[in-house]
Amino acid sequence: MTKQSRITLAVASVMLLMMFAAPLWNITLEAPQYPEGLGLKIMLTDVQGQKQHDLTNINNLNHYIGMKRIEPDAIPELRIMPWIVGFLIVFGLIAAASGQRVLLYIWTGVFLIVAIAGLVDFWLWAYDYGHNLDTETAAIKVPGMTYQPPILGSKQLLNFTAHSWPALGGWAAFISLAIGFVLSWFTWRGRGSGARSGAPLAAAAVIGLLLVGCRPQPEAFAFGSDVDDFCRMTITDARFATQVVMDTGKIYRFDSIECMSGFLAEGRVDPEAVHGLWVTDSAAPDTLIPAGEAWFVQASSIRSPMGAGLQAFAREDQASAAAQAAGGEVLLWSDLTPLR
Repeated sequence: MTKQSRITLAVASVMLLMMFAAPLWNITLEAPQYPEGLGLKIMLTDVQGQKQHDLTNINNLNHYIGMKRIEPDAIPELRIMPWIVGFLIVFGLIAAASGQRVLLYIWTGVFLIVAIAGLVDFWLWAYDYGHNLDTETAAIKVPGMTYQPPILGSKQLLNFTAHSWPALGGWAAFISLAIGFVLSWFTWRGRGSGARSGAPLAAAAVIGLLLVGCRPQPEAFAFGSDVDDFCRMTITDARFATQVVMDTGKIYRFDSIECMSGFLAEGRVDPEAVHGLWVTDSAAPDTLIPAGEAWFVQASSIRSPMGAGLQAFAREDQASAAAQAAGGEVLLWSDLTPLR
């Protein structure tokens, strides 16, 4: 391996230390009776609630449908996985120090097997909890209904919507494995140091695509039935609708920019856990754009749902034309800080 590839492999190995400190996966449940949501953080050595009493509340809800309690001490994988991850870290550093290609291939292959086994085990764990129900004692019985949460994405479970997404520790593992694949590919295909030296750059490109392609995204509105999570009004006007997307995949919907701002200003969610703020492009009402990239128009003549007279545009020229026609001004998201 080239010097650059060895350094990249060492970084990928050390990156796995994040799995010991940060959650691997987040599962969030949202329902009308739990507007703040309930959630689980799956750690390398534990399963915890996202908030103080979430695990207890989820276990209490599970009791009504006959689902087993989630008892971290009874999950053997939580005792085994730290040793496996520790082995991958040490072996990866040894491979990087030696520079031997065969050790890189072995590290990547073992890592891939561990990753597949971990995801399969996660799926089987969720399947067991969601399908093997104690129907004799369950207070709520729905024939044919199962309660397995998704591994990735969102799923409706009765009146709950379950969201499942990788957390920081999980992303660290995916990125580290992607680096191993890229380095192995370039090292195997390379016919000289010149060819192999491109591996670190290719690894960076793969990481970027992975992060862009798998991150939580906003969802389409159901106008006429979606309810604003702050103002509690039915969302009907596509020109003003907004969303807050959390790292867990949970989505808060609003009928206007000012309602989203009020929601954030009251501290309803942890700002560090917000993945993105999205506003509707008034020139294309079926399109959501990041709030930080939008141009806002504020004018008293704009009839936004809650009266702040705000609408957003993806392009500056469209915002300027709308501001001139409405007798208003063009603002950026940073200019709306007082609203937040």
